Amino acid sequence: MPLAIIKAKEPGLVRIDLHIHTCLSPCATLDMTPRKIVAEACRKGIEIIAITDHNSVENALAVMESARNCDLTVIPGIEVTTSEEVHIIGLFEKIDQAREMQAIVYENLQEGTNDEDLFGMQVVANDCDEVEGINSRLLIGATALPVHEVVNAIHGLNGLAMAAHIDRERFSIIGQLGFIPDDLELDALEISWRLPLEQARARFREYERFAFIHSSDAHDLEEIGKGATHLMATGPHIDDLRKAFKESAHVFP
Repeated sequence: MPLAIIKAKEPGLVRIDLHIHTCLSPCATLDMTPRKIVAEACRKGIEIIAITDHNSVENALAVMESARNCDLTVIPGIEVTTSEEVHIIGLFEKIDQAREMQAIVYENLQEGTNDEDLFGMQVVANDCDEVEGINSRLLIGATALPVHEVVNAIHGLNGLAMAAHIDRERFSIIGQLGFIPDDLELDALEISWRLPLEQARARFREYERFAFIHSSDAHDLEEIGKGATHLMATGPHIDDLRKAFKESAHVFP
């Protein structure tokens, strides 16, 4: 399923939020349903969002279908927890590619079942916000995949790989490893919305070769768009985002 063309408010300038969880993620609220996410993103003037649940893409298509009649592009994605407990975001052009990444993740996911009382429910929903099922996997757990293997697998499916919330201590590549390996071919670095991008570039000056973006990492509806970034891009497709990330001067707060 290709992504739909969007209408930007200004030629080439789009507002993006590339890290949003649904009710499938155990740490997200049950209000994070496909229709409600789309409605909130549209209300806040966001033009491209990515659905990035923990270690799963099972709600991505429902959100994409919920947005089919509005000017919102929904990118299917996933937030993978590596064996080092680093969060890496994968973004894909098509849902089939995202599902291939999910298959790799599921094959390497920590064994066990989700404890709803401890972690929360993992609801699979359809585009009408109806419950389709409950995912019992331990989605909050880590995979057996090292960070290099995760990034390589994402790129092997023509996806974009971003290091999530690098300014946080927990589950960030810098917090877990202490540095970003020189040979790790990331496409962008995500900064939490609480840290201005200008301060992030100064704080992480040694990584200026990467594009820096804000995302919300939204786990409830109010958080959607809190970390939105403006991007100069020729379109909403993965290759357009890849080009914009390479020309990181085109990324704005």
